[in-house]
Formats: sequence, C-alpha cells, structure tokens
Amino acid sequence: MLRALADELLALVVPPACLACRTPLARAGEVLCAPCRRGLPWLPESPCPRCALPAPCRPCPAARAPFAAAWAPLAHEGPARALVAALKFRGRLPVADLMAGQIAAGAPPGLLVPPAVLVPIPADPRRRRGRGLDQADRLARALARRTGLPAHAALRRSGPGVRQVGASRAARLAPGRLNVVAAGPAPVQAVLVDDVHTTGATLRAGAAALRAAGAERVVCVTYARALRRG
Repeated sequence: MLRALADELLALVVPPACLACRTPLARAGEVLCAPCRRGLPWLPESPCPRCALPAPCRPCPAARAPFAAAWAPLAHEGPARALVAALKFRGRLPVADLMAGQIAAGAPPGLLVPPAVLVPIPADPRRRRGRGLDQADRLARALARRTGLPAHAALRRSGPGVRQVGASRAARLAPGRLNVVAAGPAPVQAVLVDDVHTTGATLRAGAAALRAAGAERVVCVTYARALRRG
C-alpha cells in the first residue's frame, strides 16, 4: 500500500515513463508506450508443449522434466524483458496485472481452467525481503483475479538460497542446487507460475516437490520464455 501511494505521489511530480524505453506516457496507469507495445516479442502460437520453445526444439530440453507441459506468451527479450525486470527489481506492481492479462488472453484452451490451482514458485526469503515482494506470488494472484482460479502457496524454499542469474545451465540443473519443498498436500492439478522460464531448473524443482506431495499433473505457466537453452 505504501509503495502504491508513493508511486501515485511521484506521478504527480514526474510524468510516468515507458518501462522499456523511458518515453513519457500520455496517461497515468500505462506501463508501455505504443511502439513498445507493438514491439512485444510474442511467441508462435504452436510452440513445443513440453518446453515452450518454438518448435521444432529437438532435442527437447524438458523431455524428462517432472512437469507435463509448459507455456509462455512472450520471449524474454525487448519490452517483455524490461517488464520482468521492472516487476522483479523495481517493484512496479501494475506490471503484474498487465502480465496476467496477457497470459490469460493468450493461454491455450484447457490450460487455465478448473480444477487447476495456481501455485507460485516461491522466492528465496532473503531476496524477497530485499526486493519487498515475491514476483511469482504477485503474478499468480493477478492471474487468479483474471481467471477465477484459486492461488495457493503450496511450496516453500528450504536451505540456503542460491543465485540463478549468471549461473551456467549445468550449474542451474545440478541436483540439490535448489531446495523447493511442499508446504502441505499439493493440489491434484497444479499450474506452476513464475515470471521467466530460462533453463527450467526452478520449475523442475517446484514440479518435483508438487508431484512428491500428491499432485497428479503439473503444468508451468510463465510470462516470458528465454530462447537460449544455456
């Protein structure tokens, strides 16, 4: 609430600017200018259903993943990358609702429907305290408002946190690097929610924890998909 009030007061003094290119915006509440909205890197309508990369993706990097499917509307590039950074590192909360709207509008049929339960990937507690928010939790709650699906914090981090940014693919996927555990019984049908799908290491850890806690099917939804595999 305090952050939102501060943003409103700041907007009275400094006109809001596009989060991608810093061009002044004509209307309060907008986050992207018209050129950056047109420049959003939408992914093809028929990506690989397992890894969310543009098809063909052989060999599929998610062939043995504990989640059944993954999907994202945008590539982690250009204005989409800027939006992810604005939410995660600068606490621009309206971005979560924009992301949720674009996810809900483009989701494949049957992906975001009952009895699915939205489960955010939990942030490392120290980074959550430092940033003042958990971006996946914000995105899941915004997506719940858009879809009517329940959001449930069914996962938690355990053990020392590790930094994924800058780590190699091999390091990110190393066994035991990420400790994600279930906070209780898992939903039977779970939709893991995160901001970005990079190597899939965090999504794998979350999906494995949910499956161990009783989930019969886990699918992953993120706002953006990194197109580089490493």
